[in-house]
Order: sequence, then structure tokens, then C-alpha cells
Amino acid sequence: MRSGAKVAVVGGVFAAMVGAAGYGAYSLLGGGGSGSGDPLSVVAEAGKPSPVKTGPPSAAEVKETARKFLAAWAKGDAAGAANHTDNRQDAAAALKSYREDAHISEVRLTPRQANGRTVPFTVDAVITYKGKKADWSYGSELTVTRGKTTGRALVDWQATVVHPDLHRGDSLKTGEADAAPIKALDRNGKELTEEEHPALRGVLSSLRERYGDKSGGEAGVETWISRADAAGSKETPDETLKVLSKGTPGTLKTTLDAGLQSAAEQAVRQHGKAGVVAVKPSTGEILAVANSPADGFNLALQGSLAPGSTMKVISSALLLEKGLAGYGKPHPCPKYASYGGWKFQNDKKFEIKNGTFEQSFARSCNTAFITQAEKLDDSALTKEAQEVFGIGLNWQTGVPTFDGAVPVQTDAPKAASLIGQGGVRMNPLNMASVAATVQSGSFKQPYLVAPSLDNRPLATAARSLPSGVLQQLRSLMRLTATAGTAAQAMSGVGGDVGAKTGSAEVDGQKDPNGWFTAYRGDLAAAAVVPEGGHGGDSAGPLVAQLLKTGG
Repeated sequence: MRSGAKVAVVGGVFAAMVGAAGYGAYSLLGGGGSGSGDPLSVVAEAGKPSPVKTGPPSAAEVKETARKFLAAWAKGDAAGAANHTDNRQDAAAALKSYREDAHISEVRLTPRQANGRTVPFTVDAVITYKGKKADWSYGSELTVTRGKTTGRALVDWQATVVHPDLHRGDSLKTGEADAAPIKALDRNGKELTEEEHPALRGVLSSLRERYGDKSGGEAGVETWISRADAAGSKETPDETLKVLSKGTPGTLKTTLDAGLQSAAEQAVRQHGKAGVVAVKPSTGEILAVANSPADGFNLALQGSLAPGSTMKVISSALLLEKGLAGYGKPHPCPKYASYGGWKFQNDKKFEIKNGTFEQSFARSCNTAFITQAEKLDDSALTKEAQEVFGIGLNWQTGVPTFDGAVPVQTDAPKAASLIGQGGVRMNPLNMASVAATVQSGSFKQPYLVAPSLDNRPLATAARSLPSGVLQQLRSLMRLTATAGTAAQAMSGVGGDVGAKTGSAEVDGQKDPNGWFTAYRGDLAAAAVVPEGGHGGDSAGPLVAQLLKTGG
């Protein structure tokens, strides 16, 4: 299973092209060995080491170092190529694995025009495994640096030199696939493909890795990236790069809705970076998940960010249960409030004189929550998040997820947690689930594949909110959606609605991360737009678009 026997190495060819970089025409064939590299130091006539060179490599050094490195790699001389890098051990191991584990035999490397110290190049290779062959071409690049101890011009070794999609610790493999390919279907039986839904690329890879052997298909032969498995928890799925023989795909039904998925992908494309998730409150089924960029990090399911004022949904549930707040009851919202040595303030330092708790919630008053911190045990918010909303439990969605974190904190961080700062960390999946819990009345663990397929246990919350508290919380979110900070984004979203906005400050960022979570009937959604500013302006329209589509 994806660990086929090694085959003999076939000699490679290195070719260069004539270009504006001034490389000239040259080609190197065979020969050489691990001793073909430059000596590790330069010795002067008197027998004393010459001064070590410093400063950036010259254009000539960049050209020559790239030439020697690529030539050695092309002819299968892993040790010789590694001798021209600043990390000989890792480079030699990676280039040896390139031949022996990925079964890449014939290699042609063609440098292109250099950009300063960086030399892009193309790779044209042949993959050979148990009588099956496939041509493979892709582009990569290397950067030349100055060795600190020797002064030599050396390739700055990174895994991306071998292939641009490799991360540190990853490797290329060729063999029989661990899992059969899958034909993923949405909840209505429509096929979900990467071509039509590029934002699902990582999700589909994860589903195949986990359920390929349960879907009734037959594995083929492939070249893939074997991702590093840090601490036994692989958060990024293996990625197929080349198929030598396709195999037979099995069928896997998901909870996704193709129409809502398309709407989610269209929504996040409005921003360079964003994530959005939609769930069905009555069941916990995940209906849509999308990220921008589509091929980037899965922010929607695996992000770990401070949720800002969307956290006030959970904090309000806590205050309502403790009798420290109530719908229609007076509640302080001063310009400033201090706790644990920190001074907190509201957006633009607003205050609500003689106000009520629902006014503070709808306008997202920070100090209304900070003033209650001294009346709460350090663990109170953590318990509320876990016991009622399922945050931090081991969610078994069918794909890798981060399930939220509300750590026990003291002093100022404890107060900050009440407004979604401090150590609180969430992603759109977590916050969509929070809104769904309010709408349905109890926590239903989100999932993407029915648990009956592999008999995995879903996480369950210890309790539900008392009916009186639940009704107040729904009223708070409805007021926010119709007349509060979420009203503009929710305009035109009718029916049974509720919402909460959030803006989370991040050190080093000019603008805060924008958050928004809301529900409409049996549909809940949440989004985050890093550096988006006010959540109602950035993340709000994304969520509203899904609620309108799904309604």
C-alpha cells in the first residue's frame, strides 16, 4: 500500500536553455559523484585559509551554483547536489528519496531567467513503477545564499526546491495508493468535483484519505506528497500529484449541498482571505465550507483565531444563567471598564447611559461584559462553552478540524475572554455551531460524513440551556439582526433570524479580523475575514448571502 519496492535508478539528463539571464548554452551528462562539489574552503598559497567571503552572492556565483546543483540532481548524484546546499544532510536525503521513493528516473532540469538570487527552473521527468510509466512536468525555484562559515555560494535548502507544494518534513512517494479514489456526492446525489468546487480540494483529499477504503473502490498507482505527521495528528491530507493508473473510484455521500457550496465559494471570492461555513442546526450537518484563497489554508475548519464579539453569544448565555444580566433589565455600559490591571473600552468609546442588557448586546458593548468579570469564577466561561456549546470537545466531523478553545484564565485575560479576546480561539465552523445551538436549543456536533459509515462517536454537550435563558438569548440575537450591529448585513434576510457581529484585534495588524455568525430558520452560518475590519461590513455579507441562498 503506497510503499512499493525500490527500482533501479536510470541516469538523467540536465539541459539548459539560452535566455535573457545570460546562462548560455550548456549541458551536462552523467559522470561525477559525491566528490564533484566545490571544496569546503579555499586555501591560500601560504597554506593559510583565505578570508571567508561575505555579502550576497554575485550574479556569476548564483549562475554557477545553480548550474552545479541542478546538474548533480539531474544525473542522480544526491550527495553531490547536496554538497552545493547549506543543509547537506536534509538535501541528500530528499534528493535520494526523490529517486528511490518517488521512483523518478529520467530528469531534465531547465533553468530560466534569474531574479536576483532566485533561479526558477522547470522539471521534466519520467516516473516508473512496476511497468507503469508517466511523464511529469512542473516548475520550481531555488535561491542562492552565502554560507556563513565557508563563504561559499550555496543553495538555500528548502523542501520547496524539490517541489513547490512540499513542506518541511514532507516527501514524494510513488506506489499503490493507500485509498481508492472517491466520487463524492452532495446530500442530493450530485457529484462534487475539484473542477467545479476548487475550494473543496483539501476536503475531498481528506475524505478520500479517510474513507477511500470504505467506499467500495479500487486503488490505483499514484505519485503523491506524503505529509509530515506531526505528533501523530496529520492536519493536512496527502496530496496526489500524478496518476499512473486511475483505479476505480468508490462512492461517498456527504452532507454538503452543491448549491449552497457554490454560493459559499462565490461569497469568499470577494476577499483575498476569508472562510465561511454553513450548518443545519437541527442535525449538525455541514452544508457548505469555503475558503479564500481556494488552495490555501483551511481557515473555515482548522483556523484558530480570536472570535471577537461573536463570543458574546456564549458569554451572554453565561451571564443570563448566573442572573447577572437579563433581557429588559438595566445593565451598565460605560465608556471604560478596568479589570486585572487592563483598561477596556468600547468601539469609538461609546457609552449607553441608563441602558439595558439587550441594548448593550445589540450594540456590542464591551464594558457591559467586562464589568461582570469580578463576579465570575475563573472557570465559568470555559464550562459554559464546553457544557452547553460543545466547544473544545473532540469533534468527529469526518475531516480534520479545530474544535475551538476557551481556556481557564485569570485576571485581565479572563475579562478579555468574555469579549472574544484573551486565549479564546475559534473558526467559522465553531461559530456557525454556536449560532446553530441557539437556534435549535441544543448542541449538535457538526459533521460532513454520516457517523454510521464508520461508527465514530459524535461529541455531545453535557446539558442544554434552560428554556427561559434560551428564549432571551434568541431575542438578543434577533434584536441584533434587525436593529443592531448586524442589521445592515441582514437586511433582506427575513423569517426566524438571529445574528452577532465581531471584530477581533490582533497584534501587528492595522485592521481587526471581521467576524459574523447568524441563523435563519434551520440554517446557520459564520464567516471570518482576516483584517476585514468591522464584522458587519466584511464577514456579514458573506453569511447573509448563504442565508438568502439556503432560505
